[in-house]
Amino acid sequence: MTVTAPDASTDSYDELLDELRAWLDQNWDPDLAVGEWWELLGLSGWATPTWPEQWFGHGLSRDEANVVGREIAKFGALTAPAGLGLLLAGPTIVAHGTDEQRQRFLPDIVTGKKAWCQLFSEPGAGSDLAGLQAKAVADGDEWIVNGQKVWTSGAQAADLGMLLARTDADVPKHRGISYFALDMHQPGIDIRPLREMTGRALFNEVFMTDCRVADADLLGGLNNGWAVANTTLANERAGLGAGGGGAVGGAIPGTKAGYLEKRAGDFTDGRGRSRAGGALATRGSTFLIDVAKDNGAITDATIRQDLMRLYTMNEIARYTNLRAKAAKAAGRGPGPEANTAKLAMSRITKLSRDLGPRILGAHGQLTGESAPLHGMITEMTLFAPAVSIYGGSDEIQKNIIGERVLGLPSEPRFDKDLPFKDLKVGTQAD
Repeated sequence: MTVTAPDASTDSYDELLDELRAWLDQNWDPDLAVGEWWELLGLSGWATPTWPEQWFGHGLSRDEANVVGREIAKFGALTAPAGLGLLLAGPTIVAHGTDEQRQRFLPDIVTGKKAWCQLFSEPGAGSDLAGLQAKAVADGDEWIVNGQKVWTSGAQAADLGMLLARTDADVPKHRGISYFALDMHQPGIDIRPLREMTGRALFNEVFMTDCRVADADLLGGLNNGWAVANTTLANERAGLGAGGGGAVGGAIPGTKAGYLEKRAGDFTDGRGRSRAGGALATRGSTFLIDVAKDNGAITDATIRQDLMRLYTMNEIARYTNLRAKAAKAAGRGPGPEANTAKLAMSRITKLSRDLGPRILGAHGQLTGESAPLHGMITEMTLFAPAVSIYGGSDEIQKNIIGERVLGLPSEPRFDKDLPFKDLKVGTQAD
């Protein structure tokens, strides 16, 4: 089947949607394999419409891209391959990669052929990410990597990892970090699931022993990993924050998950996503309002009041997202909107966590298939604490806003100019 890319010069939503519908009419076939459909969608530019035209996009705004995503789902077609490839790795490579790296990595991201995970946090370097101790030592045109990462979402299904590793311990901690694309299939990678109180294991520990990564897979330049990581984190906070697109989907990309050969039409109803992920994907107030109407809880005045609070918070988050879009259109980089969106998402999730069980009443104590909505609200309640931690904890977001936006004095630091090797950090590596 020939891939026909639509004209990117649309000047109205009507023209944009007409082109998209025409393309879907010509190309969507539910009997295609997931991988076949994603290749058509990705190479056409509709999977990543905010990306530049020369790199598998159409240069659209995030608001326009959201319209595109909703229209694909409304049409009944399988949407773009969700996950950290599209959400984090792709935008980072577009911003910091060489043309050779973009040509090599981006096609497999937009077509869902390769899945990515984020190898950032460590047991002793979570909120203080720059204190990471995983090391990469040069060996000819390769690097040898040793270290441990933790809270790695989706590592068990990832083909590649966004790796932060220390490449120079003789400079202050922020200046000796490099950013690599690490092959997750190689020997020396040990992935150990971390089971949550929901019963699932979305997060993992990852141990790296004498792993190798090519110098050609170094992104953004040697020892410039902190700047590259900030691009990844800004996209993470915007995507996972209130008003963002998130990383939830039906079929899972990559070679390990086993979805690429399955029938695309079997995943157009949202099957394949976790219940907690599905609940978070419907984090708008409409979902809980409908539940309250169905079981009569809407007659409780306090529940109605909190549902209105939830609706208001979601609307504020939506307008904040529009401000971020306007800043991008004006040529300004990610600003405080990403951090405020992340904080807003935490507040919205906490209120949803409290409201769900109140709406369900005694049935909110049930779990599993016997619970209302097959336990989706119960699982959302149990999963809720994670939202205030992943992607940068609420406390870190407040520090960033206080220091970089409001201009408040920064917290006292002794390590700003001290070489990393001289810091007294846990079992400090040489």
